[in-house]
Amino acid sequence: MIPQSRILDRRRAGILLHPTSLPGGPGNGDLGPDAYRFVDFLTESGMSIWQTLPLGPTHGDRSPYQCLSVHAGDPLLISLDWLAQRGWLDSTPMPDTGDIAAYLRTQIAQAHRGFVDRASREDLADYQAFLTEHRFWLEDFALYQALRKEQGDRSWVAWPAPLRDRDPAALEEARTRLAPWIERFRFEQFVFFRQWHELRQYANARGILLFGDVPIFVAHDSADVWAHREYFDLYSDGTPRVVAGVPPDYFSATGQRWGNPLYRWERLQADGFRWWVERMRSQLDLFDLVRIDHFRGFEAYWEIPAESATAIEGRWVKAPGRELFDTLRRVFRSLPLVAEDLGIITPEVEALRDDYGLPGMKILEFAFDGSAYNPYLPHNHIKNCVIYTGTHDNDTALGWFASLDERTRSYLLDYLGGPQEPMPWPLIRVVLMSVADFAIIPMQDVLGLGSEHRMNIPGTVEGNWRWRFEWGQVPHDMAARLRRLLQMYGRVK
Repeated sequence: MIPQSRILDRRRAGILLHPTSLPGGPGNGDLGPDAYRFVDFLTESGMSIWQTLPLGPTHGDRSPYQCLSVHAGDPLLISLDWLAQRGWLDSTPMPDTGDIAAYLRTQIAQAHRGFVDRASREDLADYQAFLTEHRFWLEDFALYQALRKEQGDRSWVAWPAPLRDRDPAALEEARTRLAPWIERFRFEQFVFFRQWHELRQYANARGILLFGDVPIFVAHDSADVWAHREYFDLYSDGTPRVVAGVPPDYFSATGQRWGNPLYRWERLQADGFRWWVERMRSQLDLFDLVRIDHFRGFEAYWEIPAESATAIEGRWVKAPGRELFDTLRRVFRSLPLVAEDLGIITPEVEALRDDYGLPGMKILEFAFDGSAYNPYLPHNHIKNCVIYTGTHDNDTALGWFASLDERTRSYLLDYLGGPQEPMPWPLIRVVLMSVADFAIIPMQDVLGLGSEHRMNIPGTVEGNWRWRFEWGQVPHDMAARLRRLLQMYGRVK
């Protein structure tokens, strides 16, 4: 783990790439050899940050922002090569057609049997230590996953009432009935965490920080809401009374209705914010630096009646953000957090961010509206922030540039001084030269890819979160080109 004093000690640059977007692995990238090769690419490029999206197990839409657990890792990221190297798995080729997720589950189940039969004494001791250390969330999660599988992947609110409502006798009977599956889900998490920590150790040894992402809200169909209903604003049958979103704005006349259950903040605070402390402890076990998605929700959040079809009928409700961050700072002493402060930001939100010294975010694609006072324009940046060409929710820089109207494009090119380099390199260059401490470039922009390669289109449900790159797309001189720019703009130590 890299101390916070060394995280903020200099100007840095990094690449935004979710591990699922790596080459290698069946169906999506994983934590195997290509993840280590990517760390080597970052090192050769002079980068010192690898930013990812949330790492939790996803629903069928594969969105990492609606996970089945705020603590668990996604088993689809598990490297089968790693399991085979340890002698726990005699890997079989993946069929040309079929369910990749089912194939991976079958392979991990086989590896579990191999682990039981052939694990070393040291591996068995590590496994027991893992179960003890993560017991505060792992037992509920493993049981939830086993029950969810038994119930045909239905949401927990559709389970029989004794299981839905966590009747002690029903849960005890389920633990006995589903013991083999519960053990398998424990093993998956053990493998994920061990693979991730080995990757983190490799990255940190090369000066690479791992930068994670924590959504403020939690998926309703998740182990966390099922196991801790007291912390969420729900009816007696488990359905939400109110849900999260954002109000109507320039981009949407009806706002955004996300549907996540909202917190009962008074209950969280009465328990000393223990749930949030445990959540943050899990993330700081995985990452050196963490982005808090929708940070403004800690100052006030948009509360929408659950029966409303849109976000129009919502209202702002104050949240105890200061009390929460006081607690987190007291427990962890330092807060290596970045505030996602995009959207409707008030002076109160800015004060909450600044009073705790948290860097905010600047998005270059938001900068060119014609106003010299636009806070996203490079000449208005401040030191304590993170500048991006765009994020996972934006178009690629090349796709965005191609979509601009003639007036905006002319203004952009004039602002940049009539650059001679092909897009998106002038945009990458201006991000790296920014006064901002941290500069992050999505991998799609490093590769100069168009709109068809974007990671997510907000407001849509099909085809997102599936983008992957291939090493053949990376020019042989790319690392050297990036390093020259980072040296020029003081981002290589």
